[in-house]
Amino acid sequence: MNVKIYPVIAAAIFLTSSCSEAFLEREPSNGVDVTAALQTPADLADAVNGLYATVKSSSFLGRDVLVLNDLLADNDFISTNNYGRFLAENAYTFSQSSGSASGIWSQGYYVILQANRILYADLPPDDATNHLKGEAYAIRGLAYLVLVNFFGAPHTVSSSAPGVPIVTQPVFVTGTSSVPARNTVAEVYQQIIADLDEAFKLIPDRGIDAAYHNTSSNYLTRYAVKALLSRAHLYSGNYAGARDAAQEVIEKGGYTLTKSESDYLAYWASNTPSTNKVETIWELNMSVTSNNGGNGIDHMYNQAGYGDLLANKEVYELYSDTDSRKKLVVDGTRRGGSQKAYICNKYTNTASGDRDEVKIIRLAEVYLTLAEALAQTNDEPGALKYLNLIAQLRDPEFAGFTSSGRQLIDDIVNERRKELVFEGFRLFDLLRLNREIVRPVQPYSTTTYPLVSLSDHRRIQAIPQTELDVNPNIVQNPGY
Repeated sequence: MNVKIYPVIAAAIFLTSSCSEAFLEREPSNGVDVTAALQTPADLADAVNGLYATVKSSSFLGRDVLVLNDLLADNDFISTNNYGRFLAENAYTFSQSSGSASGIWSQGYYVILQANRILYADLPPDDATNHLKGEAYAIRGLAYLVLVNFFGAPHTVSSSAPGVPIVTQPVFVTGTSSVPARNTVAEVYQQIIADLDEAFKLIPDRGIDAAYHNTSSNYLTRYAVKALLSRAHLYSGNYAGARDAAQEVIEKGGYTLTKSESDYLAYWASNTPSTNKVETIWELNMSVTSNNGGNGIDHMYNQAGYGDLLANKEVYELYSDTDSRKKLVVDGTRRGGSQKAYICNKYTNTASGDRDEVKIIRLAEVYLTLAEALAQTNDEPGALKYLNLIAQLRDPEFAGFTSSGRQLIDDIVNERRKELVFEGFRLFDLLRLNREIVRPVQPYSTTTYPLVSLSDHRRIQAIPQTELDVNPNIVQNPGY
């Protein structure tokens, strides 16, 4: 591929070593004028389906983003019986040359590159085109939310700190030699909110024509976008914005929670997308014909797969015996030995051709976002209402929280941990709340790092060396 490209996405174009020769002989997708490739809504739909495929890469939301959010925090660890993945991350010895962070950077910008091409397609606006472009706006906003939280300071800590470069135009518009500098964290969040707001405006209530793609939980809908917006506002510390967006999803989205333990466990055992709007708002498809195979998040946790990741004992002890969620952390035996282990049971279909869908947004998250936003905006009765709705639904024997002040915030954050464990939230929660990360040493763990203080530079990932090598305008994070 004899093509100049953005340094900021250089690694993204060469992400995989498994490209066929036929693929390599084609003109690179990022070098094609979008007007020559996307001429009809059907073309646009194909491009959007491809965009979803980039999101579910194991280097992005299909594994690494979710794994690092739990591993770098206090939810799980790499077993000594492992296949060599994430050892540096478990030990906090990662650097600007570390593979997982470099992969997130490269794949994140590859997602953004593909979204930009879709958004520049010159098609007459109609419901289908608007919907498809709305999905691209939402995915671009989510990609920036992931990137700025890994590579920039938390907005709640230093909004003026360097974030990540904002790239909103395809190469055929800007030219081939752009070397963008890092925008501030605040500017990146402004872009995220603008993208999600535009997506919400463009996606109609009624859903998309089935000729383009179905309306299952595998695709973004209008209120899935609003749910993402509630997350973005929460992460930025805009609690009023988080409150309003979460409230709108709950009141207008039509989503419901499971009502019994059996239904809740059956929900997690399922490996198929849903159309009933129960629990899931948006999840990534991992079908028989399109999944991450041995590179999926399921293989990292399931002892029938690689089973490298085990839960911390402290996670198992968070739950009472009457809490349905305790059955999703199994008191069992680790792979390849007789040693006691606590095992994630949210990804149960590793041995099936049709793998587990990867949950990205669930209704329970939105309820807990609303609870936290209400607590932070001095509506403690409202916060307790939504906090207890989740806590007592999952554990009918629990009498409910009655806390206030800092203790109420702590209870909400702890409930988020219990509800969203192994789904990729914990690190970002601890960072945005500016809390130390206490990682208790576990039996049968590889080399670990027990305390990440507030001054530790490794709370933020390094800008990858591959980026520094080609972009003179990129500044490295302190400490690397």
